[in-house]
Amino acid sequence: MKNILYLEGASGISGDMTVAALLDLGGSREKLDAVLASLRLEGFHYGVSRKCSCGIAGCDFDVVLHDHHDHDHEHEHDHDHDHGHDHHEHDHHPHDHGHGHHEQEQEHHEHVHPHEHRNLADVYAVIDRGEMSDRARELAKRIFRIVAEAESEAHSCPVEEVHFHEVGAVDSIVDIVAAAVLADDLGIEECVVTGLTEGSGFVRCQHGELPVPVPAVLNIARKYGIALRPSSCRGELVTPTGIAIAAALRTRTALPELYTVEKVGIGLGKRDVGRANLLRAMLLREESAPEAIQVIECNIDDSTGETLGNAMELLLKAGARDVHFLPCFMKKNRPAWLLRVIADAAKVPCFEEILFRSTTTIGVRKYPVERTVMEREVVEVKLPFGTVRAKRCSFGGIVRRYPEYESVKQAAETAGLPFLEAWHAAEKALGEAGPSDM
Repeated sequence: MKNILYLEGASGISGDMTVAALLDLGGSREKLDAVLASLRLEGFHYGVSRKCSCGIAGCDFDVVLHDHHDHDHEHEHDHDHDHGHDHHEHDHHPHDHGHGHHEQEQEHHEHVHPHEHRNLADVYAVIDRGEMSDRARELAKRIFRIVAEAESEAHSCPVEEVHFHEVGAVDSIVDIVAAAVLADDLGIEECVVTGLTEGSGFVRCQHGELPVPVPAVLNIARKYGIALRPSSCRGELVTPTGIAIAAALRTRTALPELYTVEKVGIGLGKRDVGRANLLRAMLLREESAPEAIQVIECNIDDSTGETLGNAMELLLKAGARDVHFLPCFMKKNRPAWLLRVIADAAKVPCFEEILFRSTTTIGVRKYPVERTVMEREVVEVKLPFGTVRAKRCSFGGIVRRYPEYESVKQAAETAGLPFLEAWHAAEKALGEAGPSDM
């Protein structure tokens, strides 16, 4: 069963909110501390604490730069504006601090002023020296690449020449690497992002004011097809780092038809937006929804066996899931056949035409049904006289295996064995296999 992450995004998304939500889901704090220390960056520390937004408890991830304590966490370095989520207002809540360096190893650490510009190669070099899994490293680089391409388009310059103000700053390197490490630690294989709620108005920039969504956010949303929902909140709710993380992780644009919520993680924003300011991340288990199919049937009392046999062949060849006949009695006690077809709804018109053309019926009935089926896969069974195919069917803890008739028949004919001997050999081999074999 795949681990599916759902980033709800009803109050937007930012880097620190994503990290906090993944920590709240159970991502390893110990692994995160070790990786961030291995980056060998000075000039910051970070805290993880529990707080509330509109009475809803969640996790707060707070990166503090030592020479810039009152800063707009993600966007000040990019736009020099008051950021909606990441402005770190200091309060009296206790923080569990993680340090960006160890005192005894300072001579090996890189001290970079938080406002210093870096290009993509510089950022990659920082990530490459971190001690993390290959999957986490590639994800972190992909997130930075997404932002770099968006900024490149916004400023009309090559990607390699983009100088990162925001994502090149220490705090945002921490956010992006942390998000990648925690997503990897949680074993996220798929991610659902249906859309993100954005604010409105303008945000301050060193060159003036930028409309919301800011250019980088808009470029990422357009390129990766991420829907933005407008809201009445003034200011920016979706940051370039936040939407880049969503774009890098997302594999699905819609929730499963049926799912169970395994766990909920809540990452809190920093500013009062007049309503709950949080990112909800959920771990989902996809459930098998009942399969909707159609049954088509008719009563026939004036066709020969040859006609009915031909009709069955035509229906199966056209893709019917099953065709069968049942004996029945019609008006005036006439013996007849009930012809029943099980089919996909989209193919019903095709099967109706076959019934009218190939039988004597003058009317058919159809109705929808639901069925629950076991999960099925084709496996191969090695036998002394050859290899045959079989079906492995499972439902919950129930596992069954069935030899495929045509495959066993062909193997028996090739080996010159009686069919039953080959069939029993295949059944015996399947019976000896354990639940997870093959």
